[in-house]
Amino acid sequence: MSSQPFQAFEPPGPAEEKPHPVVPQVELPPSRVHNPMTHTAVPTEAISDAAPSDPPASVAASNRPMGATGRPMPLFPDPPPRETHGPGRIIAMCNQKGGVGKTTTTINLGAALAEYGRKVLLVDFDPQGSLSVGLGVNPHEIDKTIYNLLMERGVTIDDVVLKTNVPGMDLLPSNIDLSAAEVQLVTEVAREQVLSRVLAPAIPDYDFIIIDCQPSLGLLTVNALTAAHGVIVPLETEFFALRGVAMLVETIQKVQDRLNEELEIDGLVATMYDSRTVHSREVLARLVEAFGDKVFHTAIARTVRFPETTVAGEPITTFASASGGAYSYRQLAREVLERCPGT
Repeated sequence: MSSQPFQAFEPPGPAEEKPHPVVPQVELPPSRVHNPMTHTAVPTEAISDAAPSDPPASVAASNRPMGATGRPMPLFPDPPPRETHGPGRIIAMCNQKGGVGKTTTTINLGAALAEYGRKVLLVDFDPQGSLSVGLGVNPHEIDKTIYNLLMERGVTIDDVVLKTNVPGMDLLPSNIDLSAAEVQLVTEVAREQVLSRVLAPAIPDYDFIIIDCQPSLGLLTVNALTAAHGVIVPLETEFFALRGVAMLVETIQKVQDRLNEELEIDGLVATMYDSRTVHSREVLARLVEAFGDKVFHTAIARTVRFPETTVAGEPITTFASASGGAYSYRQLAREVLERCPGT
């Protein structure tokens, strides 16, 4: 038996509360604006004295309620239907980080645009074939894919395109075969422009052609950026997704300077947003601070409905038409139509 005197147990005091970490600012490469008179890019500082353009009517109303981005939420009206289709605007859905909602945004934005009477072509440009699977297509049972369209002479879009269950929305499917294209394209002449050439015949028939890019900045993604008129960047509202934005912007600027002078960033859309967490709100605030009006007012909230739609093989606009996710993507579609006049 121990001879040491008994010591009463003293419960530990309250743990020291650590301060909440602040999300750092986004460090971007110098902004450059295309000069149509000289076909060169000039620093934005050189045009800072130009007369400011009038703000669009949708954002002029400052009495609107505040949105998730900390700016007044504009009222985006339902677009009028179109009697004719084309020429199409090609949009690359691009982010080198995986799991940020590129495929989900491609499917649901395309379906929402089709609901508003636009004719849409979705291009699965990822060897994983997630876009095809998300629309109920088994990638292993497809006779021809985007790979055949890229690499085989005589194959046309009509040989590859598939109708989806959404009226007005078609699909160019993909599977693991596309991974071989990145290696084979290395030896091709004008290898960065192969996708642009094969999509050219579809432009007169569609209002939007949306390319779901793979999560990398390789040759396939460069092909998509070279073919596109605009880029939409889905961005998960968390720190690691924010870090890669500067690298992506730098790649876009290189493509603008060397391959595609008409390329522009249509906008950045926050996905998997959770307004209950300080971190999500801070990341979105940093995004708006760095990109301003390039950030879409619409933020896509995290919901279990999106994984369920993947299993069902259909967009959320038909699977759960009255859900908040369906409402958000319809609002995003109206915002895209507002930002892209003539579509």
